[in-house]
Amino acid sequence: MRHTLRGFLCLAGTVHLVLGAAVFNWPDPLLDSLDHLLYLTATPVSTLALNCGMRDNSTVAAQWLRLAYHDMATHDSTTGTGGLDASIAFELDRPQNVGVGMTISLLDFASVPNQYVGKADVIAIGAINAVVGCGGPAIPFRGGRIDATEAGPATVPEPQQDLASHVASFKAQGFSETEMISLVACGHSLGGVQQVDFPLIVTEDVPTGIQTFVSTVGFDNTVVKEYLKGTTENVLVVGSNITTRSDLRIFSSDGNVTMQSLASPETFNAVCVDLIGRMLDTVPSTVTLTDPIEPFDFKVWNTFLFPQGGSLAFLATLRIIDTGLNRTVTMFWKERTGTFCPAAGCSIPPFKVSTDDATFLATVKGVMAFKSHLFNATIDLATSISHFWFEVNDNDGSAPFIVDNHGANYTIDHDVVLYDPRRSSVTEFDGWMMVVGVKDPSTSINMTALTTFAGKTVTVPFELDSSNPSTDGYTFYTSQLRGPTPTTTVLAAVNGTAYSLWVPFMTTPGV
Repeated sequence: MRHTLRGFLCLAGTVHLVLGAAVFNWPDPLLDSLDHLLYLTATPVSTLALNCGMRDNSTVAAQWLRLAYHDMATHDSTTGTGGLDASIAFELDRPQNVGVGMTISLLDFASVPNQYVGKADVIAIGAINAVVGCGGPAIPFRGGRIDATEAGPATVPEPQQDLASHVASFKAQGFSETEMISLVACGHSLGGVQQVDFPLIVTEDVPTGIQTFVSTVGFDNTVVKEYLKGTTENVLVVGSNITTRSDLRIFSSDGNVTMQSLASPETFNAVCVDLIGRMLDTVPSTVTLTDPIEPFDFKVWNTFLFPQGGSLAFLATLRIIDTGLNRTVTMFWKERTGTFCPAAGCSIPPFKVSTDDATFLATVKGVMAFKSHLFNATIDLATSISHFWFEVNDNDGSAPFIVDNHGANYTIDHDVVLYDPRRSSVTEFDGWMMVVGVKDPSTSINMTALTTFAGKTVTVPFELDSSNPSTDGYTFYTSQLRGPTPTTTVLAAVNGTAYSLWVPFMTTPGV
């Protein structure tokens, strides 16, 4: 190959300075979850396509990019329906969606969605990682797609259709004829046609079982150069079945003007970033996507408040993009009731500073790693905690600055219903035994967990936990959650007051 590639609350501070990028204003579980999937957490969606990894004599990247386009191709720009909405999961029985790669790709992503991030967002993230994992450019990601609950119309273009049909299909999706040519070239820079799936297209004996679109592996404009030079082996251009030479009809439809413009690698990349980005952002008109999500400069996460030893333990982590500076970070907080802290607030230094690897997508954006500053504060049980913030000193002669949720502070809404990570546990067979403390005195408690398992959100009740006796004014309840590291929202009614508590999917019980 030619390319070598190298709590109960989750909060964030200021964002990476990219024009038009999403700004995280706490609390926002969607942005928080997507940030982890894009830039920090090693999941199949961020690793399987690296180095254009091979599978089924093709590449994982080609399979993921095909999945994304076929999902989006149900869009009708006149009615505002369809688009990239994960309806593909209901459409695999259609002839245009034939191939084990479609099913395997969906399985690649099966464990990634959570209560806030659906399959459609994960398919889009997969397509972005497919391109960059094969040496291509980084495509901006916007989140917030809504998963479909049924199949969309069968509108994916097929190779045996004539040019007018292709033009009409892409027009319905929102692309002009010129954009159709470019988008097909971008998509067909990877992969090929499997003989077992399309025997009427790949009619010759092919030892590998696939006729690739290009002679090399990687995301670049080789598909354009070989076409213009007349050296292409793309079966959709030179295949013996003239009826299925769809790429030839599409590429030559304007006298090769568009293909000649894509002969420049820089132009090819720029056009593909725009068109694949638009493809991924093609969603039903009822869906509003976020601004592009770039790595956050400062992000608070893995934040927990829970009773312990006559006090409240408060754990928090401030994640900062590692720029090589030897920063000093201090966490401050103020009490909820009464007076305990000095006027400037209580404060502590971190007990640990660790380096966290960034995903490959993050490194392409110039973020090689993150520094995590971990704090463990002992909070007075009587006065509790109302909000916290951080002071950061770069130790380079500049003045220290405050990270405080854009001036709003990181506010702890309540201390009545608290997820307890140290009383909770995870086992291979029992799943997540989630323990929540409820502040006494309370006479009426109704508490459930909304958790995502196998792509579906289910409701699981809590029961009184006899293994954890009441202490420090809290009574403990347990809910058994199945599946690996689910994201959960705890909904509780305590003495007639409603409480909501989000426990992120990336949280590790028993910290």
